[in-house]
Amino acid sequence: MNYLEKYDLWIKQENLDPKIEEELLKMTDQEKKEAFALDMEFGTGGMRGILGAGTNRLNIYIIRKASYGFGLWLKEQSKNPSAVIAYDNRHYSKEFASETAKVFASMGIKAYVCSDLRPTPFLSFAVRELHATGGVMITASHNTKEYNGYKIYDSEGCQLVPRLADEVIEKINSVENIFEIETDKNPSFIGGVSEDIDRKYMDMVEEISLRNDDKNIKVVYTPLHGTGSVFAPKILRELGYDVTCVEEQMIHDPDFSSVSSANPENKQAFDKAIELGKTCNADILLANDPDADRLGIAPLHNGEYVLLTGNQTAAIVLKYLLENTKVIPENSYVFTTIVSSNLPTKMAIKNGLKTKEVLTGFKFIGEQAHLIEKTGNYFFGFEESYGCLVSDKVRDKDAMQASLIACEACNYYKSLGKTLVDVLYEIYEEYGYHIEGIENIVLKGLDGAEKIRNIMDYFRNNEINISGIVSKEDYKLQTVTGSNKKIDLPKSNVIKYILDDESWFILRPSGTEPKLKIYFGVKALTMNLATARLEEIRKNVLEIINQI
Repeated sequence: MNYLEKYDLWIKQENLDPKIEEELLKMTDQEKKEAFALDMEFGTGGMRGILGAGTNRLNIYIIRKASYGFGLWLKEQSKNPSAVIAYDNRHYSKEFASETAKVFASMGIKAYVCSDLRPTPFLSFAVRELHATGGVMITASHNTKEYNGYKIYDSEGCQLVPRLADEVIEKINSVENIFEIETDKNPSFIGGVSEDIDRKYMDMVEEISLRNDDKNIKVVYTPLHGTGSVFAPKILRELGYDVTCVEEQMIHDPDFSSVSSANPENKQAFDKAIELGKTCNADILLANDPDADRLGIAPLHNGEYVLLTGNQTAAIVLKYLLENTKVIPENSYVFTTIVSSNLPTKMAIKNGLKTKEVLTGFKFIGEQAHLIEKTGNYFFGFEESYGCLVSDKVRDKDAMQASLIACEACNYYKSLGKTLVDVLYEIYEEYGYHIEGIENIVLKGLDGAEKIRNIMDYFRNNEINISGIVSKEDYKLQTVTGSNKKIDLPKSNVIKYILDDESWFILRPSGTEPKLKIYFGVKALTMNLATARLEEIRKNVLEIINQI
């Protein structure tokens, strides 16, 4: 069926949602093509797409289809299936959560729906606490306001790993008529999530605290209009921190009106926080993304706020944990991903901990936390995209935990006369100057998707003319050239190159956005040498891409 036939099928539906119908009637031919030429792809990370009418847009009908397919899977996991449903501040998030609950209830699945927006890590915790069969989080994380998304969780509170997600995808793809999915049966199967779970979640976060020192730092916090506002200020204040919030960004605004970027990886996300921090002389700035699984920090150093990367924050937090955990159990693990810094891994090994690299996506760290429950101890997990986890009572990255431990580290090191930047440079002096970078090449639409495929095919099938390459790891083909390493991870469309000076770069298409991500990492004797080397590799890789 071509895009015009699919468009006609939608426009001819009786009782079509009025907003959907109005949008369809206004579409140009090109808009019809973009909205219907493809079907919204449900990947291993769920769905994330532009809001609107059509099979390649996110709307109530696509949400119903995903929910029905996931519901079929949930029913196979339990005789009495149940699911927790949470949502963020985005356009239609609450409506999509309601539609999901109605589909589940009509299928005989008990649905626990949060009464108001809640962070992604809370959803993970609530699934475990309520012994639910699974969970759904309605969010598009840090994407722009045009997007929303749908993430699914198993009974461990972990996003489904590929082998399980493939089972769900097969069921979603088997849904033939999305307009016939029932949403009006068994309303008694829809319930709420009690306030007791809120308190238990906050207690769990507060329990990761390692020290009970007097609090001598000032904190500026922003949720960037998202879900972090529900818990972060309250948790920090309960533990005695002086917290000043960016009040205009505490508003749950789906248009993100006060920020040019709702992603704490971007400097612009801190504009308002920096202004406020200078006014109140804050020691540290904290920013969460809208669903509050990521944390960006900017500690004060020599009179200026220094924005740290996710890798740098992880190294500092790990140093703090290693220095302040009274007894580290045997067989304790630090987990990281193949696109993250090598530095925390080296720190963990030097301190006698075990380490393991997994594919990109915190679900793989959550999976490992479950796998080692009987034989090892989860100590710390992180990924470069500003996400970490201290307590594995949550099985996804948790910015509430990260916010607390970052403040505790800042307070502790201040008592020693150090800033977090001082601590970072101490780490560099001990282990070498490890710095990382990322290049995001945005390629939208059908042409963009084809361009990304062409780039990956070129690197996969050709010898790359960059001096110093000693090995190539292709996680899709599961092959390694130039070394004896074996890939024991699931297949993934990722290519990694290792250079002779411990530098590396990775190409990976985003699973949630129309972009090609290129990750870089280097190690050198000084920061200047590391910065220059990183730029050299970045320039060489981009020159090749620009010629494809």
